Amino acid sequence: GRARRSSKATRPPQKRASADCSRRRRTSTMLVASAVLRRGASASQIASRGYLRSPSGRACGAWFSSSSATGDDADDEPAGGDEGGSGAETPAADGGGDVPASDGDASNVEESDLVRQLRPSEVVSELNNHIVGQHDAKRAVAIAMRNRWRRRQLPMELMKEVTPRNVLMIGPTGCGKTEVARRMAALSDAPFIKVEATKFTEVGYHGRDVDQIIRDLMDISMVLTKKRQTEKLREEAKALVEERIIDLLAGPSNTGPSNKRSRDTFRAMLRNGDLDDQTVEVDVPENAGDKGGALFSMGGDPSSPNVQALGDFMKSMAGGGPGGKRGQPTERKKMPVSEARDVILDIELERMLENVDLKKEAVSAVEQSGIVFIDEIDKICTSRDITSRTDASAEGVQRDLLPLVEGTTISTKYGNVNTDYILFIASGAFHAVKPSDMLPELQGRLPIRVELNGLTEEDLYRILTEPIANLLRQQTELLNTEEVKLTFQEDAIREIARMAALLNRTVENIGARRLHTVIERIMENLSFEAAEMDKGSELVVDKKLVKERLSEVMISSDLSRYIL
Repeated sequence: GRARRSSKATRPPQKRASADCSRRRRTSTMLVASAVLRRGASASQIASRGYLRSPSGRACGAWFSSSSATGDDADDEPAGGDEGGSGAETPAADGGGDVPASDGDASNVEESDLVRQLRPSEVVSELNNHIVGQHDAKRAVAIAMRNRWRRRQLPMELMKEVTPRNVLMIGPTGCGKTEVARRMAALSDAPFIKVEATKFTEVGYHGRDVDQIIRDLMDISMVLTKKRQTEKLREEAKALVEERIIDLLAGPSNTGPSNKRSRDTFRAMLRNGDLDDQTVEVDVPENAGDKGGALFSMGGDPSSPNVQALGDFMKSMAGGGPGGKRGQPTERKKMPVSEARDVILDIELERMLENVDLKKEAVSAVEQSGIVFIDEIDKICTSRDITSRTDASAEGVQRDLLPLVEGTTISTKYGNVNTDYILFIASGAFHAVKPSDMLPELQGRLPIRVELNGLTEEDLYRILTEPIANLLRQQTELLNTEEVKLTFQEDAIREIARMAALLNRTVENIGARRLHTVIERIMENLSFEAAEMDKGSELVVDKKLVKERLSEVMISSDLSRYIL
């Protein structure tokens, strides 16, 4: 023993430091390996990660230095690593060099992207990918959407004076009015809702009143606001999820150096996916959403804000804990780390969203950027020649819409909503009535009128060929799932458009919807027999087939006009 101590004492200081470092490294390797084995990892996994290498490989030291280099290991690293050390340290350096963009940069990028997308030329260009013609309607919608953004850039005293210019679109059925609304919803990041005017009744009659439009718009705004805030907090929540999982695997953190190194080791294994199959116990909220309804049921309109507020109160009371402590109860479940990561992420996001005033932000979004599209507004109009008719969905609904469009305050379960600056876009075919049959007050609240033209034969041909998801492509892709190739010849496409235009003129003008009738008639036999065909078969639709399939339709339409 004295000889060993004397030989150790006579060693040079550099060799003694190197020997101590190697001994510490071997001890750390054994501790890490035993801890990992206790957690269920196999020896082959540990060896593949380099835990069981010899000290000369410096794998363990490089592993710890990837997370944090402290103490003696931090001093040892620059001391002259070999190829093994440099190879292990390079990925850690690369990983640490990725600096995420700051929140300010992300918000600026998001704002600039929003400005670019809402340019009128961009909106019209996007609508052209799905809607043929109707250039005036596209321009009016694009300008209205851009003016929403322009108003928000004004000074506060001037912004209060600028009110939206509501739009009334007039055109025959099937010309693209509703499609414009659908595409607007996809383009706009603002709260957007499309409603049918015929679904609402006059106040005092059984049915939905027009105030429900704003309540439904608030529900949509809450979903958008929560989604937007969730994306902002997602990265921060992911860091908390990692710490939560490490707490479940390695125990709570403390100030000890051994515990810190163990947590760094588990963190590296977690990021590399080595622990995805490990089972952990997680406290997840119970699904107590149905318990409140089971405990308390009442009559009345479920869309009423009072009923909804009372229902939310009963749900919160049903989820209260002992001692009057409110909150959703939890239950402990076992699951692998791969599943626990998403579950804990949702829990952390919900906890972080409690510090954000979602209701206030959602109400502000509706009041400043909300868009309401009212379709089939002509169906609630009555001709001035008919005075004795009483309808709960006629002029009474128009009178109820007046204050809503002009500006009023609607009570919702999220708070009071002011409709002064909500943009209203109405549309109707006005076949049986004229726009002048609307209440004069409502006409004045829809100052911008856009007339959509009926579809010609050339327009129908463009509808068949130009949109990204045109009807011909849909039929081709459907049969392609059966490994049957379908081809439409050019003269067949022209004949389809000609026959659809002819049926619109002679039977009833239903616009582009006539193309669905014509194509389904042509594809009836082909779609039925495609499943029985050999793989790789080819089908060709030519002009002769189109005439043959539509001849019966044309004959029946000629005879129908003589039937009383």
